[in-house]
Amino acid sequence: MKTKFTLLLILTLTYGFSQGEDVSIKKLEINNKLDHFAARVVGDKVFLSSNLTNKRGKPLKDNFSQSIYGLYEGELDGNGEINNIEPIKMMEIGTFNMSIATFSKDGKYMYFTSNHDTKAENKIKGYTTRNLIIQRAEYKEGRGWVNFTTLPFCTAEHNFGHPALSPDGSTLYFFSDFKGTKGKSDLFKVSVSDHKTYGEVERLSDSINSPRSEGYPFISADNKLYFTSNRRGGKGGLDIYVYDLESDDEEQKPICLDDPLNTIGDDFSFFLNDDLTTGYLSSRRTRGEGGDDLYYFEKF
Repeated sequence: MKTKFTLLLILTLTYGFSQGEDVSIKKLEINNKLDHFAARVVGDKVFLSSNLTNKRGKPLKDNFSQSIYGLYEGELDGNGEINNIEPIKMMEIGTFNMSIATFSKDGKYMYFTSNHDTKAENKIKGYTTRNLIIQRAEYKEGRGWVNFTTLPFCTAEHNFGHPALSPDGSTLYFFSDFKGTKGKSDLFKVSVSDHKTYGEVERLSDSINSPRSEGYPFISADNKLYFTSNRRGGKGGLDIYVYDLESDDEEQKPICLDDPLNTIGDDFSFFLNDDLTTGYLSSRRTRGEGGDDLYYFEKF
């Protein structure tokens, strides 16, 4: 359930990050009229979000005419394509929203975006609905994903989604319209202990959050924060930004990634492999397939 923002982006600097002059990007063969987004590589598998469909292949909708999404897994080939895609195996029964997941390094824990059971005012959308929450699940060999648990700080009155674990698994980043937000949604973090207990929710600084909307955080192996925003100064719609979490520069501002990673269309949900040169992003750029499409890039 990709949260739809209505958006634009911030001040950018041109130093501190090398995006590479020869970045190549390609649209994946799995793309079609359905949405495909938020690809995440875990070992030799890749997980992604896409529509749940009926037997005729039509996307399922909820009572608010919003698409219902599910998590899928596939196999990687040497060219970044994703093959043999199928729904993840889980013991939970019933149809419910699942999307935009993050995984522990060992693949035993998954955090994902879902919906609260009860209705409340949705400050992002402006009407009453079931707000977004973050859930955690454990993988058990032979059984699949089990022990689904809503994180304790996810209240019905606010949205919490787009979880992203730090490389060492000690911190969970996410977006929310929780108290203290500067725009419609801001980025927050919380400490994680053994994937069982969590610290106090902490909003990221005003250097990162803007008066607009932030979402889709991702932390790379070299501890850089990549996220999506519609702040002023971007290339159009949703754009992808990067911010060095290890920098001591108090004047540091997020940098908007260059073409072809950002376009005049919506570009979001950036993922960078541990090699720091290849990865995936999601986009609604021109010459797409009609919905959210997945793209693979190299030479970053």
